[in-house]
Amino acid sequence: MTTVKAREIVAVVSDRQRFLAAPDQLLGTSDGWVPAAEAAGRELTWTPARKLCRTRLAIRPGHDFGYWVGATCADGTVGPNYVSLVVNDEGFAGRYAASLTASTGLAARLEPVTRPSGFLQRDLPGFRVRVVSSYLADVMRQYVGGDAHHMRQGFPRVVLRDLDSFNGFLDGYADGDGYRIKRWQARAIASAKVPFLAELAVVIGARFTPVTSGKVSHLIVSDRWERRGTFVPETHPVHLIESQAATVREVLPRTATGAKPFTLHRYRLEPHPSFLVSGHVVRAAG
Repeated sequence: MTTVKAREIVAVVSDRQRFLAAPDQLLGTSDGWVPAAEAAGRELTWTPARKLCRTRLAIRPGHDFGYWVGATCADGTVGPNYVSLVVNDEGFAGRYAASLTASTGLAARLEPVTRPSGFLQRDLPGFRVRVVSSYLADVMRQYVGGDAHHMRQGFPRVVLRDLDSFNGFLDGYADGDGYRIKRWQARAIASAKVPFLAELAVVIGARFTPVTSGKVSHLIVSDRWERRGTFVPETHPVHLIESQAATVREVLPRTATGAKPFTLHRYRLEPHPSFLVSGHVVRAAG
């Protein structure tokens, strides 16, 4: 590390944070390394620096992985730093906890709770599985397209990595928002998320006609859907992609007033020369 004095610096204002830098400080952009003075309008690589110290999960694909993803999409809640499932069926809650632990290594256990019933106008006994992990919550949001709200989440194509993971997803989702059809070998999935069901229908080769009245639509999942040969494996990252984008709104020049100049600290690192300034990826000039 070296310290230098300068009369001229710039204030880089992105849609994430604001920081001060030398005009020739190189910033990591989608077009390569660019001096800070020329970064206006550029897209920078950014990551929330405080989250870099948290424990990362060794997520293992497979049936357990698909099951907890499917169950979370159907009946779960994804908070800022937790994932939870509250249901009436103790067996369902137990399978969810077991699959989440087997896939992620996180400890998950059942808690008895009560749930209000609007139909019966009284509280009913239920079971909750709640795991506190900001990494798990963030990676779940990544799987469903960024927004884990039930009516806005996308189909998690990460479960298409292999047939075992996808079958686990079908089992978990059907346990939450589905039921067994007694007349033939099939399950029905009920949901108001029409784009979600439409994408799922293509994967299993099923015919899907959504309800146009805005009510719940149904997708029939045959037990023999694999014979249709419509499943095509896809490669998607299982682990969290922590780098994000930050657009530079403006670069403001700053000139030292009076006799006191600015103090700049320059870092040279090996073997990896880049580091973070307010979460933005930078590297030393030269």
